[in-house]
Amino acid sequence: MSNNKKSKNPFDIFIAGARKGFTVGTTNLLPNVLMAYTLALILKLLGVLDFIGVVFGPIMGVFGLPGEAITVLLTSWLSSSAGVGIAVGLMSHGILDGTGATILMPAIFLIGSQLQYMGRLLGVADVPVKYWPLLILLSVVNTILAMFVMRFLTAAM
Repeated sequence: MSNNKKSKNPFDIFIAGARKGFTVGTTNLLPNVLMAYTLALILKLLGVLDFIGVVFGPIMGVFGLPGEAITVLLTSWLSSSAGVGIAVGLMSHGILDGTGATILMPAIFLIGSQLQYMGRLLGVADVPVKYWPLLILLSVVNTILAMFVMRFLTAAM
């Protein structure tokens, strides 16, 4: 098969997509998750995570989460995969359980990677900068609502 023609064979298309997906996973997602997991471990070892838990406990308690869960939201704001890594780190330390992770899951994706995408998407789409704070606020409100809904749904089960 020459490089000028693209195969229409479903098997070839699948293999090409799988290769691209593997590359994205190993070069983009995995390093973020490992970095975040390591960061959670460092914060725990230094006692910073305990301090964060005490300070943000009342706020996150509204959602049925430990105070340390704020780190998942903050890192998700930078990178969704980093937020997942922090959540895994908190789960491995027994700080976050399956219910807490379930409450956080939609939040990770609703608030995820906003700082990365502001310039990449909003700038490229020529969205006036004056609307950016409103768009960010809307995402934060959606995140808060999703955590309330998930808390309600997990409590009902």
